[in-house]
Amino acid sequence: MLEVIGAGFGRTGTASLKAALDRLGHGPCHHMSTIIAEPRRVRQWLDVGEGRAADWDALFDGFRAAIDWPAASYWRELAAHYPDAKVILTVRDPERWYGSVSSTIFARALAERRLPLRRRIVRWLVARRSPDFALYPRMARATVFDRVFGGRIDDREHVLGVFERHIAEVKEAIPAERLLVFDVRDGWEPLCAFLGVPVPDEPFPESNERAAWHRKRPRRLARLILRGR
Repeated sequence: MLEVIGAGFGRTGTASLKAALDRLGHGPCHHMSTIIAEPRRVRQWLDVGEGRAADWDALFDGFRAAIDWPAASYWRELAAHYPDAKVILTVRDPERWYGSVSSTIFARALAERRLPLRRRIVRWLVARRSPDFALYPRMARATVFDRVFGGRIDDREHVLGVFERHIAEVKEAIPAERLLVFDVRDGWEPLCAFLGVPVPDEPFPESNERAAWHRKRPRRLARLILRGR
């Protein structure tokens, strides 16, 4: 049963928050990286995104927290289904967030529309070796790009408007005592106070480097092709 629900968009420090929650004993924490590491979960979320099923208890079986996309796309549903769970809304300067998301997640999604031959070959190999993961672009469209942004991830003003409205909607919908609006730059103190746990004697996790995000993808694809995961 979920104890913590992350309502913040991807690239707002969700990887750092995941590491922090795991460190504080609120893990395992479901994150987009969980789906990438376990491709069988792609089909679970595709079913949710395309309206075939939404068995939240089965989907989050074994997890104590769920943050980042695609879970954050369903924050209203999850907050209603887990009424005792606390909600954390990670926030970031809108312009800096847009610069990060547009050069990573969105750039990769837009590139899928016009793949060069080399990448089409890689996609074919991935589909052969890991048919579940081959559905990842379709799942991401259904649960994030279309659901949250209406498919307009190439429209800067629209994306920024969605980002800012989302923050306002979460603040309005979730009671103040249940909600933490959290900038990961603020570190352990507000997070630990909200969760009622001691502050660790170590630096707050930092896991938000764009270069690291880009470096991980070739390794993931190679692993899928070689191991068939």
